[in-house]
This record gives sequence, structure tokens and C-alpha cells, in this order.
Amino acid sequence: MKHYDPADAMLGGFTSRDGTVEFYNRVNALLKPDIRVLDMGAGRGAWYHTEKSEYKRRLRDLKGKVGEYIGADVDPAVLDNPTTDRNVLIKDGMLPLGDGEIDVLICDWVLEHIVDVASFQREVDRVLKPGGFFCARTPHSMSYVSLAARVVKNSSHVKWLRWIQPHRMVQDAFPTAYRCNTLKDVAALFDGWEDYSYLYTAEPSYYFGRKSIFRLMNLMHRLAPRAATGSLFIFLRKA
Repeated sequence: MKHYDPADAMLGGFTSRDGTVEFYNRVNALLKPDIRVLDMGAGRGAWYHTEKSEYKRRLRDLKGKVGEYIGADVDPAVLDNPTTDRNVLIKDGMLPLGDGEIDVLICDWVLEHIVDVASFQREVDRVLKPGGFFCARTPHSMSYVSLAARVVKNSSHVKWLRWIQPHRMVQDAFPTAYRCNTLKDVAALFDGWEDYSYLYTAEPSYYFGRKSIFRLMNLMHRLAPRAATGSLFIFLRKA
């Protein structure tokens, strides 16, 4: 059975409230030809294998737009990530990079998986240059997605994702923690950094591949409080 995707009927292959377009438009606004960018939590580069929209592919493809684009992850699958200039493994929470090497650090759907957020912040601070940007996208802790993930055991996430997101690959599901998933939490963790973060409600991602459920969820996204449906779009500049 063909799974419904609302973007299929839209020019350019993306919807009017596409979170990926919103997030990577802002990331692209920070790019310069001579800077070094790190994707922390790059994984295998899942989007490269699954993204259908050519416009969204161009937005996410940072290789060639900057001096060096580095992928990093705890998962060895990152070493075969085809979207970057080079890839490195994170071991014991440490990046194999020198202090102040990075101009822009991206964490896309990563922060919700971090258990030791204080150590994570210190490592971000260590590798990022003064004046550098930390850019992250993560669910709000009170969103229905986060609340549902807390109810379902991490060991059962793969089984549930197969049902509610039929296009999602098993290898792209990871345990969640939600230790720093409000704007207040982020501001406290990165105290003293210039903060341009905000809540953004994209169109639903979880609708079982069904058009009727998408329409119902989309209505909820428009009417419910933003924290219940939104994600944190985090943009911080290191002092």
C-alpha cells in the first residue's frame, strides 16, 4: 500500500510548514566558503538515502558550500556517511577535534538523545570558536511526540515507529532522554550565549502514512498550544 505524503502534491516537494526547510534555511544563512562546519550526530546520513525533494536535498547538502564539512557520531555508521568531507567517531563523549576548530556546529534531532547534557555542552563549547554558532533541532519536552516516547519503553521504539512512521528505517531509531528540551533548559545550559532560539510547529510527521490521520493531526497542530506540537529550533552564538 502506498503511504500518503502531503509533500507529493506540493510544488518543490515540500509543504508550507516544512521544518527541514525552516531549519536549514537558517543554517545556510550562516555559511561562508572558508568556514568549518561540524554535524554532531550525523549518523549514516539518512536523509541522503531517503529525501525525495531536490530542493530540500540542496538545502541539506553543505559539502562544497564551506571549507570543510565534518560528520561525527557515536555510531560507526557515520564513517560511511557520503554527505561530508570527512567523518569522525565520538568516543567517551569526546570529539577527536582540537579546541576552537569549528565555526558552525549542527545537531539535528540529537539533543533529545543526550543523557549527560552538561558534558555535551562542555564539548560543544570546547570545539566551537568564539563567535561560532550552535544550531539544533529537537522536540519540546511537552510535545505529544516527547510524551509518547516517555510512555513507550526505548526498547519498543522501533516497533512503534514502524507503525506510525512507515518510511522510517530501523537503524535510524535511537533511545531518547529529553534532558534539555525546553527553551528555558537550553538558555540555562548555554548561559551567556547569544540566544536566537524559538519554538516552531511544523506539519505532522507521525500519521501512520494515512491521509485522514494527517488531516486530523494537522488540525491539532494549528489549534493546540505550541509547546504541545512544536520543536525547539535552537540558534546560539558563543560569546
